[in-house]
Amino acid sequence: MSGRGKLIAVLGDEDTVTGFLLGGVGELDKHRRPNFLVVEKETSLAEIEETFRSFLSREDIGIILISQCLAELIRHAVEAHARPLPAVLEIPSKEHPYDPAKDSVLRRARGLFTPDDLR
Repeated sequence: MSGRGKLIAVLGDEDTVTGFLLGGVGELDKHRRPNFLVVEKETSLAEIEETFRSFLSREDIGIILISQCLAELIRHAVEAHARPLPAVLEIPSKEHPYDPAKDSVLRRARGLFTPDDLR
C-alpha cells in the first residue's frame, strides 16, 4: 500500500455502518471486497466471524470497529487476536450501549497498569 494509509473496517447494525459510510469509510479492495458488513437479523454467526477474520488478514486494514454486541457473539475470535494491527475497537450501537467491563482492549490494558501508574 505505497502512498496510501490503512483503511478502517466496520461491522455493525445498519445505522452504525451507514454513519461510517457517510463519513467516507467505505472502500472496495482490488478484489472488490468491501471493508464493512451490515449485520441484519438474517446474518449468520458464521458470516460475522468469517468477515471479522477476513478483515484481520487483510493488509490494507489498520482498524476494525465492531459493535460490542457483535464482539460478544464472536468473543473467542476477538480475544484470540493479539497483534497490534489491525487494532480492534469495540463501539456502542443504537440498541446496545457500550459496557467497558466487556471490552477486550480495556481488560488487557487493566493488566498492564496499576492504579498508581495512572496518578
